[in-house]
Amino acid sequence: MTGQTPSHILVVDDDTRLRGLLQRFLTENGFMVSQAADAAEARQALLSLEFDLLIVDVMMPGEDGMSLTRSLRETKDVPILILTAMGEADDRITGLETGADDYLTKPFEPRELLLRINAILRRARRPDGGAAAGLEVLNLGACVYDMRRDELVCGGEPVRLTPAEAALLRELARRPGEILSREDLATATGAARNLRTVDVQVTRLRKKIESDLRLPRYLQTVRGKGYMLMPD
Repeated sequence: MTGQTPSHILVVDDDTRLRGLLQRFLTENGFMVSQAADAAEARQALLSLEFDLLIVDVMMPGEDGMSLTRSLRETKDVPILILTAMGEADDRITGLETGADDYLTKPFEPRELLLRINAILRRARRPDGGAAAGLEVLNLGACVYDMRRDELVCGGEPVRLTPAEAALLRELARRPGEILSREDLATATGAARNLRTVDVQVTRLRKKIESDLRLPRYLQTVRGKGYMLMPD
């Protein structure tokens, strides 16, 4: 990270010892780190500071991490990594459905946490729209996706995309009309370990671009093969 401003991470966890360990480890790896003991402290920090990533525990006194993530996602597109002891598949899927970009269970290897953080930050910063065949703008009914600006506008209003949603839309937009397997999309969006994550992200993206979720027109499922973006 030499030569550039370090990424600023907010660790939200009620475990004082773990917060301290994470702050020391992440600081040693070139990040700026702030701490919050619960959701209320996190909200206060977000009022005055800008963060590049939030690491949020689920089980906290008062408002839990799932609720905090869901609430923040309504107004902010800051990447969120959920860190928790709840490791069942349903728990991971619920966490992703709240708007989190990744989900790591305790206990964890510090190196894996570092790899996941760097992958999320790379996706969040990726500047290229990857325009295919000279296209710069894709029309999706009431929505327009500007591939150069990496910007989605629906009904004339900008639409907030999480880094994971943006990565998914970018990859699909690079090859409109082409079927992309879940494996391809998982690799492109950093979800290679869990193909179910791709399905969750597709559902979330559809809610933002489709007028009828029961009959998606633009982000189509090709049974047994994957997904395909079909612009106007």
